Amino acid sequence: MDKAGKKIIIRKGKEQSLLRFHPWVFSGAVAQEVGKPENGDVVEVLSFNGSFIGKGHYQKGSIMIRMLTWDASEIDQKFWYERLAAAYKQRQTMLISLKDGTTDCYRLVHGEGDYLPGLIIDIYGGVAVLQTHSAGMYAARKEIASALVELFQENLIAVYSKSTPIGTFVGDNDYLYIKEDALKGRENASLLHSTQVLENGCRFIVDWEKGQKTGFFLDQRDNRKLVGELSKGRNVLNLFCYTGGFSVYAMRGGALGCDSVDSSQTAIDACRKNLEINGFKVKKENVDSKEKAYSQGNCNCICTDAIEYLRNVERGKYQLMVVDPPAFAKHLSAKQNALRAYKKLNAMAIEKVAHGGVIFTFSCSQVVDKNDFALAVFSAATLANRKVRIVARLTQPFDHPVDICHPEGEYLKGLVLYVE
Repeated sequence: MDKAGKKIIIRKGKEQSLLRFHPWVFSGAVAQEVGKPENGDVVEVLSFNGSFIGKGHYQKGSIMIRMLTWDASEIDQKFWYERLAAAYKQRQTMLISLKDGTTDCYRLVHGEGDYLPGLIIDIYGGVAVLQTHSAGMYAARKEIASALVELFQENLIAVYSKSTPIGTFVGDNDYLYIKEDALKGRENASLLHSTQVLENGCRFIVDWEKGQKTGFFLDQRDNRKLVGELSKGRNVLNLFCYTGGFSVYAMRGGALGCDSVDSSQTAIDACRKNLEINGFKVKKENVDSKEKAYSQGNCNCICTDAIEYLRNVERGKYQLMVVDPPAFAKHLSAKQNALRAYKKLNAMAIEKVAHGGVIFTFSCSQVVDKNDFALAVFSAATLANRKVRIVARLTQPFDHPVDICHPEGEYLKGLVLYVE
């Protein structure tokens, strides 16, 4: 809710980015705090001469204000509903697979890309999983849940809040809403822990309570589909596989085989289950204790360090590789180390892939832009001493929009490489 009288005065000359509708106000741009704002408060933002600019969430730190509106609108239930409804309309318009019934999981709110900085909402069938990345959004989580219920009505089973400690406020994981009859029967009760979703006709079990992020990496939907289209007749390696999204698409696309590698046993177990529910049977195999695997036929799920596995793999074994590591840099200070890590990892992949092979390589580090990443991969190709062509540049899908005034929102970078 708005806190009357709480204001932020911007230093002279520092308001230009705000006038271009960039949604962040850094602490160095603040001249004065009026009314003793506290973390999570909605404050008015004024120029040095007192002109009204807009309203935003206040939080002590480098990014002090995250702008919510550029007018005098009240930040109330009507505000939240209208913003969510606008985001939902965009998804219904742009995501064809939502219309044809082959997909029932997607991102409803993508922070600044939907003019709601600090808020992520992912939809998994009838469950909305909410993640807050600011004190203001955390404080508003119950109002946001009410707006979701109003928007989806009977189609919403539950709203789950998955928020981690940020700054000086303490996050929690909790259900903000559960449909009245959701707990009736074992089948419905199980929906409050995980659920099975559809993505382009592929089935996945999503555990939003214990899984990474909100349970599934929805931002790779289109890229998974492309992997499936290029996997026919190829042996595929999926590094940092998590719950096996790329693996399922590769096998459905006609891959000769797919080895899925991750250091997390929980992720490997989930990968095996996802392959199984899509018709690819996977059984436990006795292997060295350092490398626990599940396999049957040409499907293998291997719990080991992905980089070590790649280092020791036979050259030419794989005709298609997916290299999708976790973020190597979450802060600007780690950028140079991240670029060195991307170079080293991609050099190994380029060296080991078969002649005429394809590599899907990604970076989800926001501080590493697409040009930096491409340069790291160029350096990797030089190091591997092989001919490499970029045949496609990849990014996030329609439900992860980027506000044109906030280019930082384009965090996912990918390249498809053809290696000779």
